[in-house]
Amino acid sequence: MVHPDTELRFVSPVIGFGVFATKRIPCGTITWALDTLDQRFSSGEIATLPPYARAQLEKYAYVDGRGDHVLCWDHARFFNHSCSANCLSLGYDFELAVRDIAAGEELTDDYGALNPTTPFDCRCGDKACRRQVLPDDSTRLAALWNARARAAFFLIRTVPQPLWEVLWERAAVEAALDDAERLRPNHHHFRSAPADHAWSRTSVSQA
Repeated sequence: MVHPDTELRFVSPVIGFGVFATKRIPCGTITWALDTLDQRFSSGEIATLPPYARAQLEKYAYVDGRGDHVLCWDHARFFNHSCSANCLSLGYDFELAVRDIAAGEELTDDYGALNPTTPFDCRCGDKACRRQVLPDDSTRLAALWNARARAAFFLIRTVPQPLWEVLWERAAVEAALDDAERLRPNHHHFRSAPADHAWSRTSVSQA
């Protein structure tokens, strides 16, 4: 589920749509959380889908650490990539703002952290643009992503959190907020080896 103070807007014919803040979202705010309406598809299930459905998953789903495709039910699936993303994740199924996001500003992810299987050209236009997003970005950039997200993580209790009740692992997050040694790095999400799981094509809450 995406933060309620957001809306879908058209960006350009090349980019398509994106997710924009309707109000200021402070650093440390949870901007997206995996919820019970999001769906997970194994590679075996994807192989049985008709071509139009596979194309939609390829475009809108992200790949998790198990190698499954997760399709968000709401406009979270329209988050665009930026090489200087303002939303990142640690080792939990949510993202948070790693800096203040102004009203009217687009919320962005770094697709390199979402287990891309093939390279693709980047059009983010940031001065730090990498030009390409690569399948091995996580091996080179994980420490940077962790550092940016870690600083924001410890602000969680200091800002409003409308998505707090959506989190599955609230106790684990609370424990990490109390003891930094228990904070999971983003490596938790990176796919280490191909795997096919017999997940049903139902909500991820059953996984």
